[in-house]
Amino acid sequence: MRWTTENIPPLDEKTIVITGANSGLGFEAAQALAAHGAHVVLACRTMAKAQGAAEQIRTRFPNANVEPDALDLSDLASVRSFAREFLARHTKIDVLLNNAGVMAPPYMKTTDGFELQFGTNHLGHFALTGLLFDTIAKTPNARIVTVSSVAHLIGKMRFDDPSWEHGYSKWPAYGMSKLANLLFTYELARRCAVAGIPVRAVAAHPGYSSTNLQIRGGELANAKLTAWASRTFTPWVAQRADRGALPELYAAVADGVEAGDFIGPDGLGELGGYPTKVRSNARSHDGESMRRLWELSERLTGVHFGLLQ
Repeated sequence: MRWTTENIPPLDEKTIVITGANSGLGFEAAQALAAHGAHVVLACRTMAKAQGAAEQIRTRFPNANVEPDALDLSDLASVRSFAREFLARHTKIDVLLNNAGVMAPPYMKTTDGFELQFGTNHLGHFALTGLLFDTIAKTPNARIVTVSSVAHLIGKMRFDDPSWEHGYSKWPAYGMSKLANLLFTYELARRCAVAGIPVRAVAAHPGYSSTNLQIRGGELANAKLTAWASRTFTPWVAQRADRGALPELYAAVADGVEAGDFIGPDGLGELGGYPTKVRSNARSHDGESMRRLWELSERLTGVHFGLLQ
């Protein structure tokens, strides 16, 4: 049976936070969840982007309950500010969807001095999840979904040089950040189980989908030809963003999803198709790497999951 947005259950009274909800997979996920009654918090890099996404969703679904907010995952001060202000307004989180990301930029650093991809894709989400975790843990049947990629297959952790101060290569760095997403998810699931906290930590990947992710890397490098090529040809070979969003939507709301699951497309090479449970590589299940990444992430971000120590 092919799972689509038509299989999303009623989500009235659910509060869902989505990072990077202004475009691509995040926007498609936000739109689908809002259409089914959820209160969706659009956590975007700028308030202008979040408000633009909210207006688009309300134009199509006038009764959509969407809340725009600013969250820059490449700036830990912004992450802390978002969490503090969010928790002042809300007392529960049914789903945290760690969707935002950056792919294959030139060597750049975050505000806090981390390599941009590791700092944004992993550390920003690690900090956000940790700051919101107590509230998530108090919400019945809550889920934390983190979006990874098939690029985790080329990823190797550089624990001695996580910010790629030496020998930066954009694609291996992207692969490392996506491997980190999986190691984080599996370690989070393990720690929740040990602590007896029924939060389901789940990972998902979209296959090869047509989004702004490919274009943004070229724009950051000021590589106009690369950005043009991505913008022109990606839609011809990749699945649409609404299809690419299905695995993370499935991970967020479908029945039968368990802690530690990895959801991806069911097509050839997991590049496209409908959501199903898939397997990540052995490196992503290495217990020592999970522990080291968790400890490194705590040290770099200064964020600790109090209930999971």
